[in-house]
Amino acid sequence: MSYEYKVVPAPKRGLKAKGVKSSEDRFANALQTTMNELAASGWEYLRADTLPSEEREGFMGKTTVFQNVLVFRRNKRSAAAGPTVTAKPAVKSPPVQAPVAPPKSGEERLAERRQPPVQKDTSPDNDMAAE
Repeated sequence: MSYEYKVVPAPKRGLKAKGVKSSEDRFANALQTTMNELAASGWEYLRADTLPSEEREGFMGKTTVFQNVLVFRRNKRSAAAGPTVTAKPAVKSPPVQAPVAPPKSGEERLAERRQPPVQKDTSPDNDMAAE
């Protein structure tokens, strides 16, 4: 079985929470929160490591700093598990546009200007007369 690994920096400070008072408890809460968040994504806690890291110090100097990291792993999806079916992405068709009327000729535009606008009579007397 093959695995994939994820390495994250270990928390450097504690995480405040209700009922957590001492600095040790806050630090443990920060670790617990980090581990639970990754576990929810399928990562299994493997170990904590302290590893050297070379960093620049000043203009030309270098120094070695030790970093604390948490190592997680999870199973890789292997080809032995069988063929995986992946859905093809839906092909977007171009948006449908409403048909556009051909441009009006100059005579048609003049005829529209000459016609008086149609007005609706909205008085209450006409509403009752129609019924």
